[in-house]
Amino acid sequence: MSESESVDAGWFTWPNVITLARLAFLPVFFWLLFGTGHRAVAAWLLATLGATDWIDGFVARRLHQVSNVGKILDPSADRVLVIGGLVAVAAAGGVPWWFALATLAREVIVSVLTLTLAALGAARINVLWWGKVSTFALMTTFPLFLLTSNAHHVALSTWQRDARDACWVIGVMGLTLSWLVLAGYVRPALAALRAGRQGRRIL
Repeated sequence: MSESESVDAGWFTWPNVITLARLAFLPVFFWLLFGTGHRAVAAWLLATLGATDWIDGFVARRLHQVSNVGKILDPSADRVLVIGGLVAVAAAGGVPWWFALATLAREVIVSVLTLTLAALGAARINVLWWGKVSTFALMTTFPLFLLTSNAHHVALSTWQRDARDACWVIGVMGLTLSWLVLAGYVRPALAALRAGRQGRRIL
C-alpha cells in the first residue's frame, strides 16, 4: 500500500460524490423501467451505472483521495446496484428468477459476512480484483438481458436473440466467478479477524 493510500482523505471527496451520484440514479432507473415502460433507456442507464464502477476508484487514486469511508461506500454501492438491478430486471421479465436469486443469494451472504466481521472487530479486507471483474460482468449482463427482452412476450428480433445468447455466456461466467471469489474471501477474512483481535490486544 502506498503512502497516499494509507492516508484517510475524509468523507467529503470527489470519489465519494461520484459513488453517491451513481446510487442516486438507481431510482431513476426504476422509474424508467416501471413508470414509463422505456425498457431500452432503462437498460442503457443500468449499463452506464455498471460501466462507471471503476471511475470512483480511479479518481481516488489519481487525486490521492482514498478514504476509509470510500473503501466501505464503493463496494456497498456496487452491491446495492447489483441487487437493485437484478431484482428489477427479473421483475420486468428480462431474466429468469432462478438466475436472479442465485446472484442475490451470493450478495446477501457477502453483506452478512461483512457486517459480522465488522461487528467482531476484524480489520478491513481489500476488494479482490476478480471480485470487481465478476461484479462488472453481472452489471453488464443484466442490462443486456433487459435490452434483449420484450414486454408482453413479443417475438425477439434476430440481433436480440444473438445478443441474448451472449448474455447467457457472460452471465453464467460472472455468476460462477462471483461464487468462486466468495470462497476466495475465506482466508483473507480469517486473517482480518486475527489482525483485528491482535490490534485490540495491543491497545
